[in-house]
Amino acid sequence: MLPKPWQETRKHDLRSAAWSSSGMKDYEIIATLGPASDAETVWQAMISAGATAFRLNTSHLDLHEISLRVERICSFISSVDPNIGLVLDLQGSKWRLGNFSPVFLEEGACIELSCRASSQKNAVLPVPHPDFFQAVALSNGTIVLDDARISLEPESIGAESVAARVIRGGEISPKKGITCPSSPYRIESLNENDLEIFASTRDLDVIRYALSYVRDASEMGTYRKIFGSEAYLIAKLERESSVGDAAAIARFADELWLCRGDLGAELGEAEMAKVCHSFPVRDLEPGVPVLLAGQVFEHMKVSPVATRSEVCCLHDALVKGFHGVVLSDETAIGRYPVKSCQKAAIFRNGKP
Repeated sequence: MLPKPWQETRKHDLRSAAWSSSGMKDYEIIATLGPASDAETVWQAMISAGATAFRLNTSHLDLHEISLRVERICSFISSVDPNIGLVLDLQGSKWRLGNFSPVFLEEGACIELSCRASSQKNAVLPVPHPDFFQAVALSNGTIVLDDARISLEPESIGAESVAARVIRGGEISPKKGITCPSSPYRIESLNENDLEIFASTRDLDVIRYALSYVRDASEMGTYRKIFGSEAYLIAKLERESSVGDAAAIARFADELWLCRGDLGAELGEAEMAKVCHSFPVRDLEPGVPVLLAGQVFEHMKVSPVATRSEVCCLHDALVKGFHGVVLSDETAIGRYPVKSCQKAAIFRNGKP
């Protein structure tokens, strides 16, 4: 459990991350761990470059793998700096594909979405969420995958199966997100894996929990009761309803993330941009930091430098009051995880 004095100190530090004539003071940089950042030497380099916490996406790992990685990461943190946090990103009510071999979906091809945990057929994608199929039946007929990089159009809808045509294709791999943006239907809950992860890590001081696809303050209040008052909870704002209820959600959360990837999949790119531009960061619960997530430095997955547009976007976000950023693919699978952290810290202490 996180000691209250530690929480209060961190919140005080984050509240002080305001833009002033002297520049941006300290702020949070959360680096997602993955194949590109699995070595302890890389972890140390990312901390030296500016990372203040690590993130582990638990949806891509089984319970045994999570246990081993958490033990290893926490051991490293205790030997380096106990103020470095480890965020366990829980699946929550987010829909994800099941297990299958990665496949390229050709535009115009016909595929099947099936309510199962895994599939051996290239033309069948497993979706282990019964409520997804109910949502499709109540929608206007749009399905998007992997942060809307791929889109499908349903042609026939059954209780546990959807036949669909590929409208925008691309490569798709297991555990990627899938959503039906035009349907509000979704069963909000923690799955068994989420609860087991919490049960096995709740006594570790450095752990924070990020909750995906929070609907509103009522759902977040339920999670607070489940996790208890001492757990550090992060509400991921990825739905229109959660953005609108952000102020109330913040009363049950220690931190908020405005997640542009899934938010864009839910709302479309234009509406997502409007929401991010007008999001009232400074009007939320005092002491609850708000971080920006989703393709912060997407270009740095393959390049050692960020685009000027990405740097300008980071500058504008910090001016608006965001307390930091969450790096995802940049540090998990990108070629330059350390440089990505360095770039995220470009405005730290007003020293570009």
